[in-house]
Amino acid sequence: MYIFKKVEDLKQYLSTLRADGLKIGFVPTMGGLHEGHISLIEASKRSSDITVCSIFVNPTQFDNQEDLQKYARNLPTDAQMLGKAMTDVLFAPSVEEIYPVDLETEIKLDFGQLTKVMEGRFRTGHFEGMVQVVSRLLDIVEPDSLYMGQKDFQQVSIVNSMLQQQKRSVKLEVCPIIREPHGLAMSSRNERLNVEDRYNAGAIFEALSQVKKKMGTTNVTDTKQAVLDRLIAVGFKPDYFEIVDGDSLLSIEKWSESENIVACVAAYIKDVRLIDNMILVKV
Repeated sequence: MYIFKKVEDLKQYLSTLRADGLKIGFVPTMGGLHEGHISLIEASKRSSDITVCSIFVNPTQFDNQEDLQKYARNLPTDAQMLGKAMTDVLFAPSVEEIYPVDLETEIKLDFGQLTKVMEGRFRTGHFEGMVQVVSRLLDIVEPDSLYMGQKDFQQVSIVNSMLQQQKRSVKLEVCPIIREPHGLAMSSRNERLNVEDRYNAGAIFEALSQVKKKMGTTNVTDTKQAVLDRLIAVGFKPDYFEIVDGDSLLSIEKWSESENIVACVAAYIKDVRLIDNMILVKV
């Protein structure tokens, strides 16, 4: 596995591969890698000649500086995992490489309601920062395919809109959520949970599964309230539980309103904020 820290070094190396007709798959991450990330690497390797993974903790998408400081950082361990997964290239740049003072990297696009609902209500500036870094990384790597996880459903929706608005040719591949044995969606934040809280956090998946199993038997409003009550009862502090149209991300009021329905949740267990989702219907 080749490791690059400088933008120009990476671009020069990838240009030689691209000239040979090799297809490049790209997996952007912020490190703290787990099996969910590795599943993205594996998906890329199945369809690409060269797989590039970036590790960059992006400061512009954190509205909470304490959260930024607590974010898991362990490049040697992450690099070891990527090596075992037969990743071809690791890109681990500094902030100065991604955001040089002489380069304008801010992205000005209209995402409509996509950035205003759910996470957008609770994390000021998060999606603006996320779009900024993803666009910058795509400019650097110039991949044929971009691999992202379904766990960040709203993020994926916004990135897809960005790709369309920028008229990029890169293909977005959305990969399934990888879960721990008790159902908790794998996340770098899980490492901040103690054993008991980590196990109890499986209640999120249980709630989502029950919604999918019983959808249509109760109305949407009552379903949402029942999930919120359940999460509070087991010790969560929910930010939201929404049942939305999977394209617009707007809340639905009736099950018949959409043929692409997704349940999305964000909740704290103590000081750790977890997000998850489940596709209920997709036609």
